[in-house]
Amino acid sequence: MIPRWIRFNAVGLAGVVVQLAVLALARDGLGWNYLVATAVAVEAAVLHNFVWHERWTWRERTGGGIKGRLGRLVRFHLSNGLVSIVGNLLLMRLFTGVLGWHYLVANLLAIAICSVVNFLAADRLVFRPASSSLPAERARP
Repeated sequence: MIPRWIRFNAVGLAGVVVQLAVLALARDGLGWNYLVATAVAVEAAVLHNFVWHERWTWRERTGGGIKGRLGRLVRFHLSNGLVSIVGNLLLMRLFTGVLGWHYLVANLLAIAICSVVNFLAADRLVFRPASSSLPAERARP
């Protein structure tokens, strides 16, 4: 569990860079509202993280071809994506909209708060061990 937690956080740190870069570009570069920019940035990070979790964090649990991958992508969006988008939007509204914090500082804290829930959801629901997966999602040999 510890090595996987470390890999999860390494992917997550790279995802933070993606999310903050997209957020800054959308907010400062394009002038978007901070909540719209946050939603787009979170989605970019969710997709980035899914790809790396497939290839590295849970690679031994990623069988089933395209059907298995699409199933995991849907589960990832319904768990990690939903937690990340809803959690980030609510926390950004609180931290930036109500408390007046800078949007990048607020976003870093929102990411940290959502990360523990996301790890547990990914480990237990998205990248389930082969013994609890559907037949099409058996682990690679």
